[in-house]
Amino acid sequence: MTDHPTPPLPEQQQPMPGYTNRMDPKPDHGEESYKGSGKLEGRKAVITGGDSGIGRAVAIAFAREGADVLISYLEEHEDAKETQRLVEEAGRKAVLVAGDFQHAAHCRDLIDRAVSELGGIDILVNNAAHQATFSEIGDISDEEWELTFKVNIHAMFYLVKAAVPHMKPGSSIINTASINSDKPNPSLLAYATTKGAIQNYTAGLAQMLAEKNIRANCVAPGPIWTPLIPSTMPAEKVKEFGSQVPMKRPGQPAELATAYVMLADPLSSYVSGATIAVTGGQPIL
Repeated sequence: MTDHPTPPLPEQQQPMPGYTNRMDPKPDHGEESYKGSGKLEGRKAVITGGDSGIGRAVAIAFAREGADVLISYLEEHEDAKETQRLVEEAGRKAVLVAGDFQHAAHCRDLIDRAVSELGGIDILVNNAAHQATFSEIGDISDEEWELTFKVNIHAMFYLVKAAVPHMKPGSSIINTASINSDKPNPSLLAYATTKGAIQNYTAGLAQMLAEKNIRANCVAPGPIWTPLIPSTMPAEKVKEFGSQVPMKRPGQPAELATAYVMLADPLSSYVSGATIAVTGGQPIL
């Protein structure tokens, strides 16, 4: 619990969507620490935002548990290739798909690629997200508000709608919510609003899909050290990032991976409609 970087962190900023290799310190995705035990042997998973941050940690864990993975991301850069290398190093198939989740057609194409190249879908992890920081509501443009909803919540609907017809009984949908679902940060107004919607969407979806024996759950991360942070927050906030939670530090992506594995595991067959908080000791309702 204590062998991780704590604030003050080096002040830093970079352009969106951010790059792992430019972060100081580098995030821990479980490259050296995660050991699999076959929990997901033979499963086929789609992970959005799987090139870096939480998505990369989940891709590594799923692969080491025996799953083949389709990794989707916004644009071509070295992060996706590195995640692919780590999945293939675990002996599993890694399919890379770049594209913009604003568009329903891309979401449908992504699911088609997973079916054709992986041979099906057993696990869908809706993890990709957009956020930006604003101090006043007047600073949030209409375009920014709409973009946040398109990427964070509309795409989740399109992906699930396309994936469910291909999912067999026992499949699992895992959506990344946030501590902001229950404790919204006012400087992340648009982002926090979508995260509350994701939690509600997941609760309803779990009930809708129960008769199909498909489970739907959320993971609600607290402050996690990913490229999203230095690319969307002022340098002075990056310096103190994570200090507000009881553990007084940001979480590492590797520290979330086990929550996603647990929710994907077929043995978690009675867990649906749940929100798993990974928040450094900060309670959520």
